[in-house]
Amino acid sequence: MGPSRVFVTRSEGHEHGVRSVLRLAEGALQGVAGRDVVIKVNFVSAHVELCATPVEAVRALLEALSRHRAEAVLIAESPSGGTLREALRNYGYYALREEFDVEFFDLAEDDYEVLEVWDRSLERRVRVRVSRTILESEYLVSVVRPKTHDTVVVTLTIKNVAVGAILPPDRGLIHQGPRAINLSIAYIAAHMMPKLAVVDGYVGMEGDGPVSGDPRPMGLAVAGTDAVAVDSTTALLMGFDPCSVGYLYYLWRWGYGCMAPNEVTIEGLTDWRRHVVRFRPHSTYARQLAWRLSPEEYEKALRGLELPRRA
Repeated sequence: MGPSRVFVTRSEGHEHGVRSVLRLAEGALQGVAGRDVVIKVNFVSAHVELCATPVEAVRALLEALSRHRAEAVLIAESPSGGTLREALRNYGYYALREEFDVEFFDLAEDDYEVLEVWDRSLERRVRVRVSRTILESEYLVSVVRPKTHDTVVVTLTIKNVAVGAILPPDRGLIHQGPRAINLSIAYIAAHMMPKLAVVDGYVGMEGDGPVSGDPRPMGLAVAGTDAVAVDSTTALLMGFDPCSVGYLYYLWRWGYGCMAPNEVTIEGLTDWRRHVVRFRPHSTYARQLAWRLSPEEYEKALRGLELPRRA
């Protein structure tokens, strides 16, 4: 198996960047024809536009899905702050129904499965309810704005799916310190890896993300079918070492995607290193890095755990 291909283009606007990168990644969309698609957008809050996936990015994504003859398309989310209806109205999403055959779905109202994650001690498991719609999606797409985070360094396409799939009343249960939360996000994500990962990096969020940070113009768009590779590449472009992001490291270690430089081919920019835009990290960044476990702790935490088969 060859290196994972990650596509990166310059972006002159939310819609322009996503449209351009998906044109570059045209081959990656071949598998969508005739399949039902769930698009997981990111609305942490229904009232802070900078924290949300821009509607223009989703419009460009819907164009690409339509071009490749996707079947039914569902845009799914449940904000932690406010309601989905408020977010759709505030961020201009209802206009998409006038242009595309698309429906909206509130994950807070979904049926669920139960997964067990870790408590702070790593010795007990915590039960959380996760969306059955996300778990059973035939073709899952995650589309996000790149943001710094208050617990796990960065939030990108994988975390959008893994945490966003948890029913809102249970989301706080995974916040058990940096060591537990990175394991928990990786374990949940292993059950629901996106088939297509899209990052609209025209303007990201730096500082005290994922809601209260500041705009950071980046001028890039990133996409690919290996979400670990896409998120790792985006972290690099944000000025972070992807190996410092615990949940990405675990998913890579478990074989759910590529991260090492010799495993990833970045296409679309002649020298991507010239395009790195260093994001100011969250004020708690130093504490967030204390997620690593000793070999003994790691073995004990994963004892008896069965990871889902990789697609």
